[in-house]
Amino acid sequence: MPHTETPGTEAAPNPRLRWWTELPLIVLVYACYSAGRLLVRGDVSDAVDHGLALLDIEKALHLNAEHPLNRLFTREPWIGVPADFWYASLHYVVTPAILVWLFRSRAVRYRAARTWLMTSTFIGLIGFTLLPTCPPRLLDAGHGFVDTMAQYSSYGWWGGAASAPRGMGGMTNQYAAMPSLHVGWALWCGVMLWRHGGTRTAKVAAVVYPLGTTIVVMGTANHYFLDAVAGAAVMGAGLLLTPFVLRTAARMRTRLPARFAPAAADSANAAVPAPAAARDGAGSVIVSGGCQTSAGERFPRQREQRFGAGAEPDPAPSDAGDETPAPAR
Repeated sequence: MPHTETPGTEAAPNPRLRWWTELPLIVLVYACYSAGRLLVRGDVSDAVDHGLALLDIEKALHLNAEHPLNRLFTREPWIGVPADFWYASLHYVVTPAILVWLFRSRAVRYRAARTWLMTSTFIGLIGFTLLPTCPPRLLDAGHGFVDTMAQYSSYGWWGGAASAPRGMGGMTNQYAAMPSLHVGWALWCGVMLWRHGGTRTAKVAAVVYPLGTTIVVMGTANHYFLDAVAGAAVMGAGLLLTPFVLRTAARMRTRLPARFAPAAADSANAAVPAPAAARDGAGSVIVSGGCQTSAGERFPRQREQRFGAGAEPDPAPSDAGDETPAPAR
């Protein structure tokens, strides 16, 4: 028995992905993220209090990975300098590269992966807004942290303001430390490589990249361990919300054309002239050509009806026409 769908419940097909629509979308989302991160600066004293509160929580939980890593990076330039390059550069390279790779070779999975990444990024922006946090490197020196980005700034293109280029420190929000989206984006990259890489090298990179990023953000004193945990939690929340976001986007793609379709149809109907037989008024065309008959008026050669309603005519009519003689009576 053939399967029939209730009208209006069938799934709308996904439009084909085009790079010239995807690229502006990704640029727009990142621009919104950067602008929001810049504008939501918060109060410095509140940010410092939040940073110290995180340190207190970690001490209570016997978590203290930041100090030994930061001392190692400060003491060993051969570790600290590559770590600074890692922190300042790789998220600008690896994340877009994996997006492009998915778009070109895993188009079926790309839409969900892109939506997951963007949804998590916006959740992270909410975290920056609600909880401005001073990173370890900006705390008082008495807390034992050294800003390795400033220490090794002569080796790279960044200045003393985290990973911002020299002279552009005022264009970044240095108190957007909670959550760590460096860790969150690296985790996303790791999941994509593990699920779709297909090679042993890809699976090794899937583990090394997020783990290495977590170590780097703590060793360079840019994030606390709990910042990294929050970055992973944000990605988890984004993953859970991705199906809902995809369904909402699909409904919008279906409803918006349907909403504008009646108006377009009305405009199209208004542009089509009515048939000549249906037009009236000025310049109208009437099939009778203006000829009308009054009640009782007959057309030429029309004979008067002599029979009442329901009566049958005589088989031999007495008046069969002008040229037909009447039968003898």
